[in-house]
Amino acid sequence: MAASLSTVFAGLLRGAGGGRLAQGWRRGIFYSHALRCEAAEGEEGEGAAKAEIDPAKMRDKIIPVETSIKYMQSEAYQTTYGSDPVWKKYRRNFRGAFPPTKTRKTCIRKEVISTGNPCPICRDEFLVLDPINTGLLKQFISPHNNGILPTKITNLCQRRHKQLEVAVHKARDIGLLTFDVPFRRYHYPDYYPPFMTADTTTTSTPASSTASDASASTPASPPPSTLASP
Repeated sequence: MAASLSTVFAGLLRGAGGGRLAQGWRRGIFYSHALRCEAAEGEEGEGAAKAEIDPAKMRDKIIPVETSIKYMQSEAYQTTYGSDPVWKKYRRNFRGAFPPTKTRKTCIRKEVISTGNPCPICRDEFLVLDPINTGLLKQFISPHNNGILPTKITNLCQRRHKQLEVAVHKARDIGLLTFDVPFRRYHYPDYYPPFMTADTTTTSTPASSTASDASASTPASPPPSTLASP
């Protein structure tokens, strides 16, 4: 079978279109060889790129929350941020004259910072959003309405903002953060008019009857002439 196929192929090469067939066959071999060479070069380039990643942009280490709390009380934190919140001096980079309505989805991809201007939490690996780290969470809570500040003010990426919301709600459930319970004032006669009118009538009639009974039961004081001695 193999011999018959080889003879048929040789006959085709000797025929009228054999030259074109052979030329295309050689071209396919050369093209596949070029693709293999490009693939090998691409793998070598990716390996070199991975080797050239700046260690400061790596975020593969898990920082404990205790270390973050100690860092916020250290001199290095005071030198970097001072008494201002961590988002106070941050400025976003955006294209055009007006900033976009939403921040980027995330600053870290495949455990590496993928942008040149990460958000205030992603740029400092020692800032950990955790319910225990109340000193950091309070910086993102408004002093006026006790609500979480929006990303338009803090400039956090969407991923970190969701982590912030979860940490704040957990801290409030535990009792580490205080919050105001919303109180609503209602005009109850608008909602329960028959009950309120009945209560007002029942409370008004006994008061008048008791006043009349008290006046009737008390004896009249005698005139002063009868009290005088004869």
